[in-house]
Amino acid sequence: MELVYYMLVGVTLYFLSDWILVQIEQWRGETFEQRTLVFFVIILFLALAVFQTIELLIPRNTP
Repeated sequence: MELVYYMLVGVTLYFLSDWILVQIEQWRGETFEQRTLVFFVIILFLALAVFQTIELLIPRNTP
């Protein structure tokens, strides 16, 4: 079940990161020259934070 949580969160983070990037670009009034790199930084930061939270909230079932 943990795998399903990670997958759903990953897909959500993808769309959230894209939305955040578009909002930043609209605020700046222009697109980033290295748009892919900025997207990567946003999704990396969010993924590390959210996945760590999942690790803390969902106990592992170890035999």
